[in-house]
Amino acid sequence: MSSQPVTRHPSIEKYARHVNPQFVKLLGVYGYGRVFERARDVWVWDHQGRQYLDLLAGFGSVNVGHNHPRLTERLREFLAAERMNFCHVGPAVEAAELAEALAGAAGASLRVSLFSSGGAEAVEAGMKLARAATRREGFVFCRQGFHGTSFGTLSVMGSPRLRKPFEPLLGDCRAVGFGDLDALERALSRGGVAGFVVEPVQGEGGVVTPPAGYLKEAQALCRRHGALLILDEIQTGLGRTGTMFAYEAEGFTPDVLVLAKSLSGGVAPIGATLTSEDVFGRAYGSLTRFDLHSSTFGGNAFSCVAGLETLRIVADEDLPANAAARGAQLLAGLREKLAGHPLVRDIRGRGLLVGIELGPTEDGLLNRVAPSLVGAVSQNVFGQWAALKLLERGMVCQPASQAWNVLRLEPPLTVREAEVNEAVESVAGVLGEYRGIAPLLKDVARRLGGQWQKGWAFE
Repeated sequence: MSSQPVTRHPSIEKYARHVNPQFVKLLGVYGYGRVFERARDVWVWDHQGRQYLDLLAGFGSVNVGHNHPRLTERLREFLAAERMNFCHVGPAVEAAELAEALAGAAGASLRVSLFSSGGAEAVEAGMKLARAATRREGFVFCRQGFHGTSFGTLSVMGSPRLRKPFEPLLGDCRAVGFGDLDALERALSRGGVAGFVVEPVQGEGGVVTPPAGYLKEAQALCRRHGALLILDEIQTGLGRTGTMFAYEAEGFTPDVLVLAKSLSGGVAPIGATLTSEDVFGRAYGSLTRFDLHSSTFGGNAFSCVAGLETLRIVADEDLPANAAARGAQLLAGLREKLAGHPLVRDIRGRGLLVGIELGPTEDGLLNRVAPSLVGAVSQNVFGQWAALKLLERGMVCQPASQAWNVLRLEPPLTVREAEVNEAVESVAGVLGEYRGIAPLLKDVARRLGGQWQKGWAFE
């Protein structure tokens, strides 16, 4: 029986010509190409009608699942009502409602919101806030951290590859190790620091968690030295780690909280930078300073309606609790299935943000004889190859962008027990095929040879 011919999607050439040709070419190297056209809850479908379990969730942007029916209905109602979407000459109703809801969710002192169009802009709003409030210039950030790719956020970026083409960046930005309180205190004690920009979990850095109590102690150090702690919860906020916000697990409240990604409901781009009335007042609390920070699209009504309904869905469906339960199930299942795997170094995470670190262990002759070789193959090949093999099994995932040897699993928070079991079986099945680098390199070479013969075809 002959196979059906592959239908080439008309947007492939358009994307390659007008958006990013190298990205399309890269997808063709392994034959990774798919055009995803439809999504519902934890499932997505490509243009060939193939169905996939989404273990990526838009890099943490789709906590409530794709196209949640409550959210889409609320947005239809908003559009039908012909509300004013951009209001810059008076108080914006929807922005006020979302800010009040965020204040209620964040609790304690975080009462004021600055709205923006996305995560990098929201981090920059926090950095500007810190400079304006403290009248200082410097920032401290963590190596392997990721906060966006604008000029300001690149200045507190841990990746040399992303930073270097755009240097020089902002001056007086000091890098410290993630979780290293002594290094943080040394950096702060030099003086002139406006803020410490940090994530609760380094998602792009390889799903790295700090020691217990680190963030609470870091804030105490910041306050001792007159700096603000700017907590980037763009990827961890709204239930991802098992609590509404990751900082709740440490029993403190940051000076500045940054949200984006999942606040959008997976639909409407939005970022929010929350702070106290005191910090906001020191930064912008006068008639000559009230407009020093603004954004045309920040606080637009459509995005705020999406954000408000998303907050309600997260609370009503108790998605943080589901993230905690399903995350524990995912970790336990992976650790059981992959125990003793000679190329699995660690399985870690919080809630539904889980990473599988690939590389040499103490098991296996080649691991002991040539750990550098095994490590290089794991870093440059294994993570992406595992993601490709999972795609071909009907699972969408990716390695961490700054640690390619860490396979990241980050499904929507609506994922169910049976779907987590399916994910565990698929991951264990793929990694079980490669208990050494020889079969891995053989399969990769065969695929690359076939793709080369086909001219690196996207399909």
